[in-house]
Amino acid sequence: MSMISEFKEFAVKGNMVDMAVGIIIGAAFGKVVASLVNDIIMPPLGLLIGGVNFNELAVVLQEATADAAAVTIGYGAFIQTIIDFLIIALAIFFAVKVINSMKRKEEEKPAAPAAPGEEVVLLREIRDELKRDSV
Repeated sequence: MSMISEFKEFAVKGNMVDMAVGIIIGAAFGKVVASLVNDIIMPPLGLLIGGVNFNELAVVLQEATADAAAVTIGYGAFIQTIIDFLIIALAIFFAVKVINSMKRKEEEKPAAPAAPGEEVVLLREIRDELKRDSV
């Protein structure tokens, strides 16, 4: 099978479409979480710590000169990224937990009773005949 025909088969199966939808939703969710962290969570947290803006937290390795900008390690941005990750991981954990519980509930539902076998049907007929004869 040629590579082109394999790719067509892959694309037609829907795997690529599902993956694309997941990536687009994931990117949008990442933006929402980044806004939540940057605009809602970090300002009060910085205020509690003493008016710290996490974006400004950095270690200066080399001061700025007329020719070059300062060389810094921005650990505040790193802290915000870790908080973003934790919130995303927590949201995904809860989503998977809800989906798994729904699957378990679906599996726990009792299946419809199976149709009785031939022996059971025959025994019922005999029982019904005996009832009619005894009346």
